[in-house]
Formats: sequence, structure tokens, C-alpha cells
Amino acid sequence: MDNRGSAVRMFAAFFLVMVFPSIGFSDPVHIYSGDFNLPIPADLNSSKGWMADAVIEIPDHFVISDLDVGISLEHTNVFDLQIFLQSPDGSEICLNMYNYDKFFIGENYKDTIFDDEAPFSIKDGVPPFTGRFRPLEPYKLSKFDGKDAYGSWRLRGYDAYWWDSGTFNHPELTITTPEPTTAVLLTFGIGLFRLFKPRRSY
Repeated sequence: MDNRGSAVRMFAAFFLVMVFPSIGFSDPVHIYSGDFNLPIPADLNSSKGWMADAVIEIPDHFVISDLDVGISLEHTNVFDLQIFLQSPDGSEICLNMYNYDKFFIGENYKDTIFDDEAPFSIKDGVPPFTGRFRPLEPYKLSKFDGKDAYGSWRLRGYDAYWWDSGTFNHPELTITTPEPTTAVLLTFGIGLFRLFKPRRSY
């Protein structure tokens, strides 16, 4: 029993000191996307108004620890656009919109990713937008952290001015969830060590 206990204790100590730190952990990432080709605005007889919502269905239940949103769209003047993300519980943030006193002319979002950790805000970008940008301040995607990802997510677009139009093509939600393995393995190693910890003799 003593020899077996000593061997197991040595294994547990080795696990905690050598094996556990060497295991590479990464949080699980889930990607959901769709191709829509929605006219902006939805009313083809107008150049001002809402597009139909681009709805991404997430069939899985898991907790969000980080959310990034990718979009690709064609529009003759993206200054006109207001873009929103709405979660299944109805919470909504604005990804981008502009004030009229900062008018510019420019086209398209191509593989544009809204990411709270991006180095630049979307307001500092120049169309055609491509790459990573933070959403329009003070809005943050972290508003959705800690929520269940399950349900219907909606990308909503509004063309706020006349004369220009476009097409909403492709949204993508990249959702990171907490990594449970770290806690499980650490608990296992500590429990194993304690199970065969030498007992004091009296």
C-alpha cells in the first residue's frame, strides 16, 4: 500500500508540476454565417429605409465569453448606413452609423470584422472597410458576454438617406466560449494528490 501510494503521489506531483502547465488550452470557438443578398433598403422603389433582417440561427446552448461580427456588403455610399446587431433576447447594439456633419463618399464593407479588441474604431476607418474595427463607441459587443448564444441573431441595416442603395451579402458570428478543461484537469490532479497524501501517524 505504501509503495502504491508513493507511486501515485509521485504521478500526481508530476502531473501538477510538469504535465498540467505544458498542456495548451484554447477556448472553443463557434462560427455561424449565412449568405443573404438582401437589398438595402428592402423597398426596391425607394433608396431610403430598412433592409429585411439577416437572421442567423444558433441551435446550440452555450455561454458567450467573446463575440466578433463579420459583414460583407455592397453599397454605393456606406455613409448612409446604420448597422445593428440584435441578440435573441432583444438586446441590441449599433455597430456603425455617422453624423451628417461628417459626410463622406465611399463604398462597401468587405470582410469587415467588428471586434472589441481591435486597435482602431470603425469611425477612424476609411471605406471600402476591410479588416478589424471596434464598434461605434460607446457600443460594445461585450454587452452579450455571459449570455446564452441560442436563438435568432439579427443583423439589421437602415439606409438613412436618399439616392444610394446596396446589397447585404454575408454576415458571420464568431463566438468564443469558456474552456472547461483547465478546471477539470486541475481538480483531477489536486484530488489525486490529496487522495494519497501521507497520513500523519500518532
